[in-house]
Amino acid sequence: MTNASSSDLEILRSLKSAHGKLKEEIGKVIVGQEKVVHELLVSLLARGHCLLVGVPGLAKTLLISTLAQVLDLKFSRIQFTPDLMPSDITGTEIVEEDRATGKRTFKFVEGPIFANIVLADEVNRTPPKTQAALLQAMQEHEVSAAGTTYTLDEPFFVLATQNPIEQEGTYPLPEAQLDRFMFNLWVDYPSSDEENEIVKTTTSRYSLPVNKVLSGQEIVDLQALVRRIPVADNVIKFAVELVRRTRPKLDGTPSFVTDYIAWGCGPRASQYLILGAKTNAALDGRPTPEIEDVRNVALPVLRHRLVTNFNAEADDVSAPEIVNRLLEMKQA
Repeated sequence: MTNASSSDLEILRSLKSAHGKLKEEIGKVIVGQEKVVHELLVSLLARGHCLLVGVPGLAKTLLISTLAQVLDLKFSRIQFTPDLMPSDITGTEIVEEDRATGKRTFKFVEGPIFANIVLADEVNRTPPKTQAALLQAMQEHEVSAAGTTYTLDEPFFVLATQNPIEQEGTYPLPEAQLDRFMFNLWVDYPSSDEENEIVKTTTSRYSLPVNKVLSGQEIVDLQALVRRIPVADNVIKFAVELVRRTRPKLDGTPSFVTDYIAWGCGPRASQYLILGAKTNAALDGRPTPEIEDVRNVALPVLRHRLVTNFNAEADDVSAPEIVNRLLEMKQA
C-alpha cells in the first residue's frame, strides 16, 4: 500500500475480524437488515452521514442506538418537530451568577449535537431553518454559537430518519442538505422468517447482552486508514464516468437520462463512490478496491442526488431505476 504497508495490512486483517464481530453483536438485537448494517458501517468509516428512509416499526431507531452501543460511542437522539429551534440542537448560552462575587457571566450549554452518533429522528418534520442547524456540524464537524466555534468530538456521525408515508406537515430536505448525506438507505420490510424471529425475540423476557467491539479512537484510526488506501486509475475513471452520465445534455449522456433527469449528481457523488468503495474493500480485508466495490455503493450514493423531472413522474420512472439502468450500461 504505502511505506506502512505491513502495518496497514495487519490493521485491515483485524478490521475484517472486527467487522464480523460487529455484525454478530448487532444481530443479537436486530434481526435481518444485514445490508443496511453493512452500509452504515461503510458510511461511518468513510466519515460520511446516512439518511435512512423506511415506514414506522422497522427498528431504525433501535438499529442506530445498538450501533452506538457496540462501538462504545456517545449516542444522542433528537426528535425533530415543527417547533424545534436551532439552539435546541446546537446548544444555547445561559446566564450564570457567581454566588461569591455576584458577577454574572454567559455560559454555553452544549446541545444534543455534541455526541459521537447523532440520530435526527424524522428530520423532515422541522422547518428549513432548524434543518440547516445540522449543515455546519455535518460538513465541518463544528458548531458556532454567539461568535464562538466549538469543535465536535470525533468520530462524528449523523443518522437521519424519514417516514416516506406521512408527508403532510413535513418540510422536504433541500438538495444542498441531501447532498451532505453520503448514503440514502432504504429500510425494507423483513422476510417472513425474519418477522417470525422478530416477534419471537421481542415478545419474551430473554435478551442477549451486547458487547462493545470498537472504541472511538479505534474508529478514528480506521477512518484515517481508509484515506490511505490506494485506488487504481481505472476504478476512479469508472466512478467519475458513472456520475457524469447522470448529467443531462452532456456528451455521452444516455437518452433516458436526458428524458427523465432535471439535474444530475455533482462531484461529491464521485468522491463518495470512491470513499465507499475503499471502505467496502477495507471491511473485507482487501488492500485496494475494485470496480465491483464502486457498483456496490452506487445506488445509496446516487439515488438521492438525482432530481427527476415531470416526464419521470408521468412515466413512473424513479431515481433508483435510472441508477440501475446506468449500472447495466456500464456492465455491458
